Amino acid sequence: MRKSINHLYLIVLLSILSSVAPMGIDTYLPSIPEIAKSLYVSIDKIELSLSIFLIGFSIGQIFGGPISDKYGRKLSSIFGLLGYALFSFIIIFSTTIYELWIYRFFEAFFGGIVVVNAAAAVRDRFHGAEAAKVFSLIGIVRSLAPLLAPAIGAFIIHFFSWEAVFIFLTLYALVVAFFIYKDLPESYTYVKQNIFESYKIVLTHKTAMKAMLTLGFSFGGFFIIIAKTSFIYIEHFKIPTDYFPFFFGINFILLVLMIKVNVNLLKKYNDLLILKTAIFVQIVVGIIFILTQENISLILIVILIASYMSMMAFIFGNCMALALEHFPKNAGVASGVIGVLQFGLGAIISSIALSYHNDTFLPIALSITFISIISFLIIRTYK
Repeated sequence: MRKSINHLYLIVLLSILSSVAPMGIDTYLPSIPEIAKSLYVSIDKIELSLSIFLIGFSIGQIFGGPISDKYGRKLSSIFGLLGYALFSFIIIFSTTIYELWIYRFFEAFFGGIVVVNAAAAVRDRFHGAEAAKVFSLIGIVRSLAPLLAPAIGAFIIHFFSWEAVFIFLTLYALVVAFFIYKDLPESYTYVKQNIFESYKIVLTHKTAMKAMLTLGFSFGGFFIIIAKTSFIYIEHFKIPTDYFPFFFGINFILLVLMIKVNVNLLKKYNDLLILKTAIFVQIVVGIIFILTQENISLILIVILIASYMSMMAFIFGNCMALALEHFPKNAGVASGVIGVLQFGLGAIISSIALSYHNDTFLPIALSITFISIISFLIIRTYK
């Protein structure tokens, strides 16, 4: 690593860079009911914009990977952040649900171009267990985004209209772009390689693909929970919007704590073993949710959701390290493929799950359990 930047500051900078997605998603969660009223549509139509965001985010990473490998992590990041800021601003002029969907798609598309650079920059500098630890440390800082974002969104909604949320996202992207321009050292080594050949190398690597698919399916279950938190707490349990960040934040406080646990476990245990154990715990939590969902209390659902989501602390960093370890020369493309599977599968899976929305928690419980079982079956054959 270059001496021109502090190790800790680099992790913080890359964490902020990779926080584009959670900031774009979680900041506007408290405003979903208000946006639905403003655009005269049902709340599930606004929830669908979350899936559309993930689709745009996935497609953006398809383009972002080659751009990152050809032009560098820094220039690619700045380009993506400026596009993200532009469409975040345009969203405030939405007058129909269709305009909101379109603008959110392009906002996410540029966010996808941004996010591949954070993972690629880590792969440029770190390897093996060290990379897994760095990804976990980045996860600690990055987890502050979904922890703080709903609180920021709720604060904005308390004083202003929903459009102010996207003004905030515009300014957020511009500020991040400034610090990336100012402080991020370039780390990639340009290797002349055909884009299609590069994607072929990544997509045909069976071992790496198992880790990528595991992350993709796991994120699908994670995102179902995120997408349904407004329904669970605000609609079902009638929690006031001002209190929503507290209930949402519990999940990420536990997630941060578990990331620290993962860093410590990596000193003694294999990252693959830790990953398998975490997914097994998710399966157990899902089964308990299914058995208790009919008359579940607020306290129990808080515990189950926090337990399920906190297991991502052991899944994300370890999956990323296992997958990227195989691609030293095209980390940008590999990171893009991971992002496509992660957010693409998340979008598809969450869209299917959201289409079975009713006034009970059974669709949510069944969905996350089934997804975790699939993840476990995939990763158990990793070699």
